[in-house]
Amino acid sequence: MDQPTNPGLEFFKTQIGKKLDKTPSAAGNWLSGTLLEIDLHHIKVSYIVRPEMCNPGKILHGGIASLMLDDVIGMGNFVAGSEYLMTSINLNVDFLSAAQIGDKLEVTAKLIRSGSNLNHWEAIIRKESGKFVAKASSNLIKTHVKLRELGF
Repeated sequence: MDQPTNPGLEFFKTQIGKKLDKTPSAAGNWLSGTLLEIDLHHIKVSYIVRPEMCNPGKILHGGIASLMLDDVIGMGNFVAGSEYLMTSINLNVDFLSAAQIGDKLEVTAKLIRSGSNLNHWEAIIRKESGKFVAKASSNLIKTHVKLRELGF
């Protein structure tokens, strides 16, 4: 039996190793990450901490770390198979250590539960050394907007 195609997943697979600066997310494009891995239930993106991502103490701003987590979860969820747009209804973040200007970070997100109306994701930000910077969990809820109505 033929597997159904997933155009979103197929598109993102062509982006592995490339800068994510032409996605539907303007905020995500600003982050300018590089897609490392993607499948239906998992995604990994790398980022370099730039000065404009930092707070006055010259460490990664918590809001930018949250944006990284939320954007990676959103990309992962986009290819997870729903025909409907899904949106975050919460994002719970724990900040565990600081990241400095120039640090290379990896954000990994994993789909924990896929339901008919709600998906639950967990994500982490990790330094090259393996040290955790932050972790998050998020629930995304199905809207009434079909992705194809948005051109996807």
